[in-house]
Amino acid sequence: INAEYMGTPLTPMSLVCPGDRLGAAADFEQGTGVYCWHDNNIYSSVLGFTEFGDNRPTLSVRHFQACDVMPEIGSTVTAKVTRVRPAGVDVAILGVGTRVLKESFPGIIRHEDVRATAIDVDSAVIFRPGDIVAAEVISLGDSRYYVSTAKPGLGVVSVMSILN
Repeated sequence: INAEYMGTPLTPMSLVCPGDRLGAAADFEQGTGVYCWHDNNIYSSVLGFTEFGDNRPTLSVRHFQACDVMPEIGSTVTAKVTRVRPAGVDVAILGVGTRVLKESFPGIIRHEDVRATAIDVDSAVIFRPGDIVAAEVISLGDSRYYVSTAKPGLGVVSVMSILN
């Protein structure tokens, strides 16, 4: 199968997010949960797992079953980095624990919440837009959640390739 996701070979059951490039349209039939853009590449239209057909390779993404869960203080969340700014790292919270949200929620990782020991860190070195992170909700803001990657087991879990 000639597909890759963020610079690594794409396998069945790879976790992908909406907008992720999955492969060339010339190599695959479009299945469900994907779309072909004007650049002749196939992209995921949903958060889910990749699937491949048996005959001519068909590329699909099986959508997660979304649920009505809300992030709470102390919850471990899965989020996608949307922007790295001087004020912190903007994220879209996609899941709580092992459950996927019906809609994403905005969040921010402040510089002091990136690591437990090193407070003065350059977030642009650690995070890139498109990275998937595991984080803990530490505070509920007016319009976004404040999340932290400062505990063991938290941080970047899927890296956006710097070669793209």
